[in-house]
Amino acid sequence: MLTVFPVRAGTVDRAVAGRGMALAPFAGMMLGLVAAGVLIVADGLSGSALLAAALAVGTLAWLTRGLHLDGLADLADGLGSRAPSQRALDIMKQSDIGPFGVVTLIFTLLVQIGSLAQIQTAAPPFTGALALVVSCAAGRLAATWACRDGVPPARPDGLGALVAGAVRRRQAIAATAATAAVLALAALAINSGARSVCPFTPDQWVAGLCESIGAPASTSLALGLALVLAPSAGLGAAALLRRRAVRRLGGITGDVLGALVETSATVTLLVWVLL
Repeated sequence: MLTVFPVRAGTVDRAVAGRGMALAPFAGMMLGLVAAGVLIVADGLSGSALLAAALAVGTLAWLTRGLHLDGLADLADGLGSRAPSQRALDIMKQSDIGPFGVVTLIFTLLVQIGSLAQIQTAAPPFTGALALVVSCAAGRLAATWACRDGVPPARPDGLGALVAGAVRRRQAIAATAATAAVLALAALAINSGARSVCPFTPDQWVAGLCESIGAPASTSLALGLALVLAPSAGLGAAALLRRRAVRRLGGITGDVLGALVETSATVTLLVWVLL
């Protein structure tokens, strides 16, 4: 459900689907690692962070068959139509993409590529790769929380009906904690080789924040802020979109899940740049 890689799961019922969605952030990390490899190699060979970022984002689209981007476009068309819920769901099921979907896709991809290129250019080595892995994990974690108990499906059939409410709250909490622990270890490994002084100039607000709390303006603090606040913002944005979709459509669908993945990942990268 999350990658192009085939997995033989035998009988797929709600229990299996629930475990799969609870483990979604780890699938996101694996996708992020592959795309991060493309980012590092392409940047090293071409010397262009923008080109490397475009290739990395394109790799993610290929590894997911564009399903999440398709879901984002479909949800944009459905919500943008302002039609009644059933009509909006019918619009989302159509194979074509309307103007709302096209504009949303262009805007989202531009933000992803631009943000990733800026991180790759301005941050210490391998921070761009870390940000990419974090954004991929945060995107899939948004899907995990969207499938927790209490969230209804919008249709009686389809992917939404299979996974909606299939993840218990304690599973979602455990997945969040485990994801945070793995990413924190990765950040520590990267930061151990970074500079010991803050790479930001005094007129930037991060340095001012460092001084205001009496802490040294270090790379570790800036990285820590990004590591905590960026995915939190991404998950918050996805939660707002999920709430809007449930109110508007009556529940979640596969398209809604795809839109949540892309929204959380995009906002994570954007906030990382701002930090």
